[in-house]
Amino acid sequence: MLKKVLNKYNSFPRQAKAAFWFLICSFLQKGISMLTTPIFTRLLSEAEFGQFGVFNSWLGIITVFVSLNLGAGVFTQGLVKFDQERKIFTSSLQGLTLLSTSVWTVVYLLFRDKWNELFSLTTTQMLAMLIMIWATAVFNFWAAEQRVLLNYKALVAVTLIASIAKPTVGIILVKLSDDKVTARIIGLLLVELVVYAWMFVVHVARGKKLYSGKFWKYALLFNLPLIPHYLSQTVLNSSDKIMIEKLVGLEESGIYGLAYSVSQIMTLFNTALVQTINPWLYQKIKERDLGKLPGIAYISLTLIASVNLFLIALAPEAVQIFGGSAYYDAIWVIPPVAMSVFFMFCYSLFAAFEFYYKKTFGVAVATIAGAALNVLLNYIFIPIFGYYAAGYTTLFCYIVYAAAHYVFMSRICKQEGFAKVYDLRFLLGISVIFIAAGFALMLTYRILWLRLLVVFISVVICILIRKRIVKIFKTFTQMKSKK
Repeated sequence: MLKKVLNKYNSFPRQAKAAFWFLICSFLQKGISMLTTPIFTRLLSEAEFGQFGVFNSWLGIITVFVSLNLGAGVFTQGLVKFDQERKIFTSSLQGLTLLSTSVWTVVYLLFRDKWNELFSLTTTQMLAMLIMIWATAVFNFWAAEQRVLLNYKALVAVTLIASIAKPTVGIILVKLSDDKVTARIIGLLLVELVVYAWMFVVHVARGKKLYSGKFWKYALLFNLPLIPHYLSQTVLNSSDKIMIEKLVGLEESGIYGLAYSVSQIMTLFNTALVQTINPWLYQKIKERDLGKLPGIAYISLTLIASVNLFLIALAPEAVQIFGGSAYYDAIWVIPPVAMSVFFMFCYSLFAAFEFYYKKTFGVAVATIAGAALNVLLNYIFIPIFGYYAAGYTTLFCYIVYAAAHYVFMSRICKQEGFAKVYDLRFLLGISVIFIAAGFALMLTYRILWLRLLVVFISVVICILIRKRIVKIFKTFTQMKSKK
């Protein structure tokens, strides 16, 4: 059987193999980190776990300003657009990122007491954050290039090394240190420097240019208008923990942070699917050949909904495993946050058109509106209902967020002469069924036998229709190899 599987795998085209291993990379990056969460929730107190969560939230927000998110859409698009000058394009964007990081580091050092008070972080933690932002950007450039070139073996190797080393070094340093939060941060920093820094040297040695007026101008004109979008997107993802810490307390932020982390397990599927679909989607938009897009999108949406419902069903057990009894109340936050993951994926399907046609105004408006609404609702409802409210405001805002991007996408498609891409009735139907099923499962949390019965029936159904599931998977893996 093993030989048969290997022969089947070897018969796949390179594009299909790459798509499969890029999925694996995405799971490795976050999956191993999630599997070690139970260790860190027991090594750190609830307050320390909350403080580390706040650090990560600020890391996401500050990254937008420091790195300008140059490793995101503009770089992937540029690799395709400037394929004949790819080496110079890459090294010049590495240079622009290094310059931006250096300037922001100087700005921080000049007013570090003010910044430390604002972020509730120490100087060591802030400097570690700035270096981590640079190292992560270096990796993002390199990883994007590997995806475009279909060099999946190197990406898998580096991802595996980093994914194992980060928690391993972190556990050792946390156990040896009294300042456990800083030790956890330093562990991440050391691994990223060792595993990622060489990529910067390779890119600069190949391209031989840290500065290119042509490419700096291209990248800045593309990305600067998107900074409000990237920032708002990060605020939408990260503001909850910061606001809970400010309005309620660090322990509550830690409990909510665990619930959010468990819910975000399913973003592994999101990230993997998006990273696999996006290059293909851009190519299809370029060729104005969208015939296969709805089918792939509907399959993907159904898959995302299914795996999130499975997580919601097992939320009490997941919290017990990842956090223990001290975090039990987190189970009531998982359903709405897990549902948000579905609407995050909807956004990615819609926004691809906005990015491709550089309609950045609509992107920024939709994202800023979602983030501002999230902050406002959190400010109103967290003092009234506690940290539970943050999960439900997050769900509501992601629904608004996805809906706004759908509207802007529809306008672009009309302007560009495309027929209707997605069937709105299907999108609304699967969304309503998904939300209703999620909340229905939440009602079974105190009735163990009923919840297990629902899970058992669902598993049996999946077994009975396994051939259809395999067919769907084959359709997806072959997607990139078909033009």
